Amino acid sequence: MSAPAGQVQPRRLLPASPRVVFIGSGPGEAGLMTMRGADLLSAAEIVVCDSDVHDEIVTAYVNQAAEVVEATSLGASASTRGRRLVELARPDRTVVRLSSDDGLMFTTTTAEAAVCRKADVDVEIVPGVGLSAATAAYTGTALTTNRVRSVRFIEAGPQSHVDVSRHRNTTHVLTGAGGQIAQAIRALLDDGWDEDTKVLLAWGISTTEQTTIDTSLGQALSPALTDATGNRMVMIMGQGVETRQDLSWFETKPLFGWQVLIPRTKEQGTSTAEALGELGAVGTVVPTIAVQPPRTPTQMEKAVRGLVDGDYEWVGFTSVNAVRAVRMWFEDFGLDSRSLSGVKIAAVGGATAASLSDWGITPDLVPTGEHSARGLAAEWPEYVADIDPMNRVLLPRADIATEVLVAGLLEKGWDVDDVTAYRTVRASPPPAPIREAIKAGDFDAFLFTSSSTVRNLVGIAGKPAPTSVICCIGPATANTAAEHGLRVDVLAEEANLTSLIDGLVEFAQQSRADDLAAGITPVRPSQKRRRKKA
Repeated sequence: MSAPAGQVQPRRLLPASPRVVFIGSGPGEAGLMTMRGADLLSAAEIVVCDSDVHDEIVTAYVNQAAEVVEATSLGASASTRGRRLVELARPDRTVVRLSSDDGLMFTTTTAEAAVCRKADVDVEIVPGVGLSAATAAYTGTALTTNRVRSVRFIEAGPQSHVDVSRHRNTTHVLTGAGGQIAQAIRALLDDGWDEDTKVLLAWGISTTEQTTIDTSLGQALSPALTDATGNRMVMIMGQGVETRQDLSWFETKPLFGWQVLIPRTKEQGTSTAEALGELGAVGTVVPTIAVQPPRTPTQMEKAVRGLVDGDYEWVGFTSVNAVRAVRMWFEDFGLDSRSLSGVKIAAVGGATAASLSDWGITPDLVPTGEHSARGLAAEWPEYVADIDPMNRVLLPRADIATEVLVAGLLEKGWDVDDVTAYRTVRASPPPAPIREAIKAGDFDAFLFTSSSTVRNLVGIAGKPAPTSVICCIGPATANTAAEHGLRVDVLAEEANLTSLIDGLVEFAQQSRADDLAAGITPVRPSQKRRRKKA
């Protein structure tokens, strides 16, 4: 039966019949998954993958209710794996088989798919971003130019030299494990290739573990290659290798490879981690506080009734947690943001304003200068009896909130209800590996956004190593860090996260410039520790 006129019949993504979908997962970065692949993964009932390769993909796209099967458990040969995929799909389930890179080149996808088709199981093959193309893009290496008109893709190994053409207008791309790349290099040299032939070695493509080495065939068999034998690698031979530095954009990000610890709640720290990711860093969020209801809820219950009855002219939110707490109180009373329609709203900063926006509220006041209680108090308007219907302000806050804002509002003629909407307690310690990494100096930098984050992190996880870069959002936070024996390297010019991250970027760039000026290969703080220890 067709859908009624004017209505769009919903698309059935996965039909109710035995079906195996082969998806190329791309080179490593979860964000490079195709839209079709992401849709299919989200609707899959069974996902077959290589856990050591596809963990991030599975976490990002696969429904928690789906069954995840390790690919190695299906058998050693393509025909055996194909038969097991058929068994998993019957009678009417959809199985997604994840494969590396584009899912086709140098894989057994077509062989497994042929077995499925022969068994009358529906098949779909969704290509992903190829490793060779991704390597060219993420290292800035041109595979073709106006003079280079052909590319040869070769599976690395001892016989690779047989397939490598000596034609000067051809780029050769060899793919394989590090050991296979080493075999190919030896075979090329034994076959008479010039030792000075420029090559690019790369692995960890599109991730913050990406490593590239510009070298020559004669020098390629270095300890670095030996150490990386377990990695899936790419070796490029061609004219584009010599000019790739002009297009290198990924590894030249200002914080590329930096491990940065963010001592905030998961909700607050996620956006910070995303911002760091755009700069090439990996942000690890470690909650240092837990939010709990106030011990005595009477005050907040009375405040909510006052908001509904129109007893307040303003509500001032001094944190994301304050917004979240008031929202929860409203939901407990069966209310929503419309109950605040007649009240003016103030937010201490951008993150708090964004949290209000998520609730459907656009704040009337956000400080244009310092994003702090002091900055909010400075820009809060004076109470004018002839203009303002009433002078009551509600400040829903934590049990450890500062009195700076209260004093500032009282001075401007406002009657303030300073009410405990939630209380903060020290969070549980992070997992042992994170605690050990903090003390060992494996984190390159720490972003402290308040004095409590300093005290609580040291209390639950220990003191950061002396080599780690300590970044503080303001003088009070810096003083607390110093009291705990930490050297403050970065102090934000303005009391907001954007300024704090900008300060870290400036510090990293200056450190790199200093190393280059001293004739030292620039390394991250965590690498300096390891090099010194070695």
